[in-house]
Order: sequence, then structure tokens, then C-alpha cells
Amino acid sequence: MKSKLGRGVGATAIALGLMCICTAASAQDYPSKPIRMIVPYPPAGGTDIVARNLNEKLAPALGATIIVDNKGGAAGNLGTDLAAKAPADGYTILFTLSSHTINPKLYPKLPFDAARDFAAVSLAAMIPQIVVAHPSLPVSNIPELIAYAKANPGKLNYASVGIGSPGHIAGELFKLRTGTSMVHVPYKGGGPAVTDTVGGQVQLLFVSLPAAWQFVKAGKLKALGVTASKRSVAAPDVATMAEQGVADCVVDSWYGAFVPAGTPPAVIAKLNAAMVSALQTPELKEKLLAAGAEATSSTPAEFEAIVRDELKKWEFVIREAKITPEG
Repeated sequence: MKSKLGRGVGATAIALGLMCICTAASAQDYPSKPIRMIVPYPPAGGTDIVARNLNEKLAPALGATIIVDNKGGAAGNLGTDLAAKAPADGYTILFTLSSHTINPKLYPKLPFDAARDFAAVSLAAMIPQIVVAHPSLPVSNIPELIAYAKANPGKLNYASVGIGSPGHIAGELFKLRTGTSMVHVPYKGGGPAVTDTVGGQVQLLFVSLPAAWQFVKAGKLKALGVTASKRSVAAPDVATMAEQGVADCVVDSWYGAFVPAGTPPAVIAKLNAAMVSALQTPELKEKLLAAGAEATSSTPAEFEAIVRDELKKWEFVIREAKITPEG
């Protein structure tokens, strides 16, 4: 006669086997209904534009209907929380940007964990932050900016699109790496920040390249450098910080997709393959490049490594620069 322990072990093995079969079957059938893609920012913003351009190629690559659902509010935290609490079945995707790794260090009491509650799918695009200056500022590159800032401590001001934005983080990291003193002037969006820099109300602006590039080309702003790991394809003549002598001053703004933690690996693999395929199409590459973004895919593991590294990096910058949600 079999022991109760033996019967229990056998039942558990059968249950696990059935679970594996069901999971494999559900992954094989995926997707069998429309997918909700939560964008935690309002329509017409950068995240929304990249998401909708991506979906023109992603939906047919995946063989599914993808519905973009804008859930803006609370600096992106509202929509991110909705995605974190969604079923882990592959039918909810969070499409967000690099503030995903900034907000957890800026807002200490978020209702979700950016690393634990999400599984990475793939990067989608990279957009560098660019440093631009009003033409009246007597500098033309980063070394000259550093020299001018050190000769005039606290007299330079720089704008960003808001507290805790990638541009704000880039500006504070630049100050830490160069030992300079500048005053941060936060705006509520890229439009007002660019307008005031063009008008000379502020001298410098750290912002995403697309927001300022047309004004650089028109001669209304001067491009001093990009805080990216490499030169932008959209602005190949603008040197990086590293090329101009400032080491470890990289703020690569990215867009990418996540799913709730616990989503079956086979489903994540299907999503990743579809995203990689979509991002390799010339049409999508051209559309993103026209907006100043570079189509960039990754494996889930590569994307997760970026998230882990940035959570540590931005914690250091936010702590050392004493950045708070109020400024």
C-alpha cells in the first residue's frame, strides 16, 4: 500500500504537470484576444507617439489587436500602478519611458515596485538628452560651459521639463561630475521650457533631442553636447559628454515595454520576438528617427539589467543632489 506521503507527492507531481501543460497551451494560443497597452502619460506626448508608431508594426507582427490606453497622472505613477495590478497573462502591457527607474527613488511610497512587480519585454527606442544654450551665452561646447560655470558659480540657470525628469537628472548629474554650480528651473512640459530658453529667460536647457532640435537647426539655440552613450544618428555632429572630457555622465532616455511579474516566459518570448521584428522594419525606424528617436530592441534580460543598474544610479544622483518631489 502506498503511503499518504507517496500519494501526496504523486498528486503534486500530476498537478504541476497539468499546470505546465496548461501554461504551454495558453502560450501556444497567445494572443487570442485584444491586448491592452497602458501608456502612463497623456496622448500626443513622446511616450504616446512612440507607442502608437510601434503598434502599427507590432500588432501585425503579433497577430493581435492592441489597444493603446492612456492613463496619465501622478508623473506616470497612476498608469504604472494599474499595469502592476493587472493579470499576469500577457494581455496587459506597460509601455513607458526611463522615468520608470527615476520615480521609485524620487517618490519613496509608491504602491508598486518598479523591479519586482514587472517583467521586462524589450526596449523600443532611445532618445538622448541634449544640452542647448541661448546664443547669447559665450560658450560653444562642454569644456567652455564648465569653465564659464566655474568662473560664475550660481549665476547660470538651466531649464528642464520638470522635477525628476530625465533632463533634470542629466543636469544634476552634470553638476556632480563637473563640480559646477547652476540653478535648476523646472517647467511643466517641454514647450514652455524650450520657449523660455529660446527667449533668453533661461540660459541652458537639458531636454530630449526632439524637443529642441528644430531650434538648433534654425540657429535659435546652440547645441553643446548630448548626455548619451554615443552620438545620436539624428544629430551626428553633436559630441557626447565623454568625448568632451566628462566621464560617466550618461542619461540615455529610453522607451520600452513591460508586463506584470508572473507572466509566463513563453508569452514574454512571443512579445519580445514580435517587438524585435517590428523594430527592424525600415518604416518604423524612419518614423522614430524623424522624431529624434532611434529604434532599439533588446532581450528581456538585457532590459532588466538596464532597469537594475539605473535604479541604483538614479538613487545616487537623487540622494547626492538632494532632489525631492517639491524640487
